[in-house]
Amino acid sequence: MGVRSVAQSGGRRQVRACSRRRGRTMKPAVVLLSGGLDSTTALAIACAEGFVPHALSFRYGQRHAVELESAARIADAMGVAEHVIAEIDLRRFGGSALTADLAVPKGRAPQAMEHEIPVTYVPARNTVFLSFALAWAEVLEAADIFIGVNALDYSGYPDCRPEYIAAFERLANLATVAGVEGRQHYRIHTPLIKMTKARIIRAGLALGVDYGLTSSCYDPGPDGRPCGGCDSCQLRAKGFDEAGVADPLLARFEERR
Repeated sequence: MGVRSVAQSGGRRQVRACSRRRGRTMKPAVVLLSGGLDSTTALAIACAEGFVPHALSFRYGQRHAVELESAARIADAMGVAEHVIAEIDLRRFGGSALTADLAVPKGRAPQAMEHEIPVTYVPARNTVFLSFALAWAEVLEAADIFIGVNALDYSGYPDCRPEYIAAFERLANLATVAGVEGRQHYRIHTPLIKMTKARIIRAGLALGVDYGLTSSCYDPGPDGRPCGGCDSCQLRAKGFDEAGVADPLLARFEERR
């Protein structure tokens, strides 16, 4: 396992400008940043709420590692205090189409997404990610962790549900020195959990998010072009369609032709 600090002070002026606009005292927060649409919106919300965001991404053996390039661009554009990419090899365990030589399902019907957990589920992934985020938060003396999970327009993953988040928040306050000594009360922020994808997109656009920087696809081409058929691509397309706006990521690839 390795940890790499990618960007530190590059864009802090943008974060402080956000704080001045909101008129709030800034506090540090750890924000899980995959490089996708949801986590980018969660990062924008953390900034808008007056937090100094410390972004945490993971190189975990995922087939769609192009998302890390997106995460780096987003962290730079949004001016996070620091962007860390932690390296953990979940391919050693496999068990998912994202970390093993299994086909990514394409063209699943909306009904299937609502009732069948797909093979793209990575065992205990959010528990692993949140544990790293909690460790960093304790070091930073930060009480707040943001994660862009959603329990409406999603693939049914068990670690995106409100009851899971509530359970992890209880664990966080039992499993840390700062928690048991009463110096911190950890809170897991899930600002998107009850939002449709369209509503998430509208919220992000209102905050100035450039979704052309993001990457959502589970099975992108070598250049990062989305496949258009996986659950994540379909949910993204549905969201932009219902929001009534064009997806700038698709426009970017059209310009390359």
